[in-house]
Amino acid sequence: MIKRILVTGGAGFLGSHLCDRLVRAGQDVICLDNFFTSQKSNIEHLLDCHNFELIRHDVTHPIFLEVDEVYNLACPASPPHYQYNPIKTIKTSVLGAINVLGLTKRVNAKVLHASTSEVYGDPTVHPQPESYRGNVNPIGPRACYDEGKRAAETLMFDYHRQNGVNIRVVRIFNTYGPRMHPYDGRVVSNFILQALADKDITIYGDGQQTRSFCFVDDLIDGFLKMMGAPDEFTGPVNLGNPGEFTIRELAEHVIELTGSSSKIVKVRELPEDDPLQRQPDITLAREKLDWEPHIQLKEGLAKTIEWFQSVDLSKFRAPTPNL
Repeated sequence: MIKRILVTGGAGFLGSHLCDRLVRAGQDVICLDNFFTSQKSNIEHLLDCHNFELIRHDVTHPIFLEVDEVYNLACPASPPHYQYNPIKTIKTSVLGAINVLGLTKRVNAKVLHASTSEVYGDPTVHPQPESYRGNVNPIGPRACYDEGKRAAETLMFDYHRQNGVNIRVVRIFNTYGPRMHPYDGRVVSNFILQALADKDITIYGDGQQTRSFCFVDDLIDGFLKMMGAPDEFTGPVNLGNPGEFTIRELAEHVIELTGSSSKIVKVRELPEDDPLQRQPDITLAREKLDWEPHIQLKEGLAKTIEWFQSVDLSKFRAPTPNL
C-alpha cells in the first residue's frame, strides 16, 4: 500500500537520504524544510519524481496535511548552528514537536521523532543505555538543543499517553556521510575539509575525547525499521555505531584516506559542556529491531571523502557566521 509520508527537515543531511529511500520504495513523499541549514541541492534530483513534493515551511508554525506517517527530523543539529540562535533552536524542538503531534493526532498518523544522544549530556555512564537519564546542564550554551530535545521527547510521550498518538522515538548518535553540510562545524566535515586543503587538522584538548560514528545508510535503515516496528514499541531506542574512536584517531584516519600532508594540532581547550565520551548501547535496537550498523568507519569515511571531492564548495554557504 502506498503511504503518504511527511518528512520534516527533509532537505537536510539525514532527511534527504530518508526521502531518497522512501521515494525509491514508491511512497508518496512530502518534504518540508525552511532551508536554514539544509541545501536544496540535497533533494533537487527528486523534484521531477511524481511521488515527491517539496514545501518550504518552518515547523514552528502549524501545517495542515493529510498523511499516514511523519518523520520529524527538523532542527539544526551542529553546535555552531544551534547556538547561533538558541531561542529559535528550542522553539524548533518544542513548538515543532507540538505542531507535528497536533497534525498526527488530527489525522491518526504514526510519527517517528528524531531525538539525539545529546539528551545524555556529558554522561557519567558508559556506554549509554536508554535507561540512563543523562547529565545535562540546563543553563549552559548547549542547553537550547539538549533540553529542547528532552522536552520534545516529553511531549511525544505525553501525547501518546493522553491522546493515544502512535509514536516512536529514536536517539541518534554521531552520524556522517555524503551530503553533510561542508560548513556545519562538525568534526568529520571539519577534518575532511582541512585535510583536502592540506591545512592543519585542529582538535580540542588532547584529542582523547571519544565519539561513535554511524554511517548515514545504516542510520536510515534504523529509521525504517523503527517506523515498521510493532506499535507497542515506542522507544526511545539508541541508533548509532557502538565502535568507539578518539578524536585523534578520527583525524589520523582522515589524513590517511585523503593522502593529506596535514598535521594534527591542538587549538584550544574543550568547549563548555562538550562530552568526553559518547558511545551507544544498542542492545535494545538489536533485540527489538534486529538492527545494527554494518559500515565500518574507514569504509564510510572513504565514501564521505569521495563526495566532498565531487562537490563545488563555492555553491555552499555557511548557514551561520560563527564557525
